[in-house]
Amino acid sequence: MIESFYDTMIAGGRWVLIPRGLGTTLLISLCAVAIGCVLGCVFALFKLSKSKILRAISTIYTTIIRGVPMATQLMIFYFVIFSPLGMSNAVVVAIIAFGINSGAYCTEIFRAGIQGVDKGQMEAGRSLGLNWAQTMGKIIMPQAFRTILPTFTSEFITMIKETSVASFIAVVDLQKACDNIRNSTYNAWIPLLSCAAIYLALTLGLTKLFAVAEKRMAKSDR
Repeated sequence: MIESFYDTMIAGGRWVLIPRGLGTTLLISLCAVAIGCVLGCVFALFKLSKSKILRAISTIYTTIIRGVPMATQLMIFYFVIFSPLGMSNAVVVAIIAFGINSGAYCTEIFRAGIQGVDKGQMEAGRSLGLNWAQTMGKIIMPQAFRTILPTFTSEFITMIKETSVASFIAVVDLQKACDNIRNSTYNAWIPLLSCAAIYLALTLGLTKLFAVAEKRMAKSDR
């Protein structure tokens, strides 16, 4: 077993592909979630707006993005939208595609969080002389964030796992790196189990990290 692991991962320096692929996976995930947070906040406010047009735009966005598989969206962005425009950087396209996808889910997460805050909080803020934006930023959003943190954690973890389809547009992420090792050594179980172990370690680590953050936020509320 040790000899097989050495021949598959160590010989020829193939193990280097894994940290490189992991770095790409984390880059795409972090950037996508950051984009998703911005889009989620904007479209959540659209959805709660009194404007029918803004509500319609938000509804169309979330319905389409959430209704189409991520792999299909990724290939549409790469082959249909960006390739004709001359953009060949697959990592950038993946970040944009995953970011837009994350934004649709964050929209519903943030909308539920904002609606979960008592309406009296907005009235209290306005009575203190704060305008709508100040009340939303200083009173509503901090309370909403505490509520949505567990759901947002799940979205972040799901995003990390979903980036495994980035290889569909030739992005060498963690999954693709392990596939390359498998193809070059004709040994499937060592690279694939290594890939699974790394994904599992990431998800468990992030779950623990967010759980600690959630506990600290709960203590600060007391």
